[in-house]
Amino acid sequence: MEDYLVKALAYNGQVRAYAVRTTETIAEAQRRHGTWKTATAALGRAMTAGAMIGAMEKGNSRITVKIEGNGPLGLVLVDANARGDVRGYVHNPQVNFEGATKGKLDVYRAVGTEGTLTVVKDLGLRENFSGQVPLISGELGEDFTYYFASSEQTPSSVALGVLVNPDETVKAAGGFIIQLLPNTEEKVIAELEAVLSIFPPISHFIDQGLSPEEILMQLFGEENVTVLEKMPIQFKCECSKERHSNALVALGKDELQAIIDEDEKAETHCHFCNQFYHWNLEELQQLFNEAH
Repeated sequence: MEDYLVKALAYNGQVRAYAVRTTETIAEAQRRHGTWKTATAALGRAMTAGAMIGAMEKGNSRITVKIEGNGPLGLVLVDANARGDVRGYVHNPQVNFEGATKGKLDVYRAVGTEGTLTVVKDLGLRENFSGQVPLISGELGEDFTYYFASSEQTPSSVALGVLVNPDETVKAAGGFIIQLLPNTEEKVIAELEAVLSIFPPISHFIDQGLSPEEILMQLFGEENVTVLEKMPIQFKCECSKERHSNALVALGKDELQAIIDEDEKAETHCHFCNQFYHWNLEELQQLFNEAH
């Protein structure tokens, strides 16, 4: 099954919902970065949230999620756009904490319980929108829930899940975001709270083969869900040798001449996709001429 996201309304338009399957997307991130289990779970949760937040926007908008906790994982950075493209990385991919419960990965120990969650939205306006909240658990689902309530004043429930196989590969990943729209009836709120309090981890539904639509039907009841849109989700990085060449040219002729004289070659690295680019002496000379 390919990764995709659905946008929906529930309870006659009183509730907005997003649900997504990100198994292949997170698997690609794991392969590229060689993350260990808990690092994979943390990065996967952050990328899943980023994909859904990006899908909330329009056109060429893009969002950046930055998680800076006091755990050994270090910085978690995710970039996503409104078209379903998402990429991300962690500062230290070789982190794993097995929980007391068999099969549970203690993401909070990797991320840390103190720090900040920042969301920056580039909507094509003169200034970007930026919201920041303190981490409240380090498990990320609760932290994104707090972000929406505090920074965007939107009562929300965020569920994020990643299951990792013993060989470090990704077994299942996905998530949902439920948001109450203005004037939501109290009985609807009470019903949702009751369902969410006993709802199983979303990664288990993904692992069982349920689609994003079916997960929302599990939450709201089939008769209460209206699917509005469906969009593909994929790991996609916009880096290229041309882009990195432009960055080298931007260093200026003096810096380029020093690289030519001292190294006779150059290498750059994209943190998001872990791709390396190389230039030989002839290519560097061409870039030097461009810098003039």
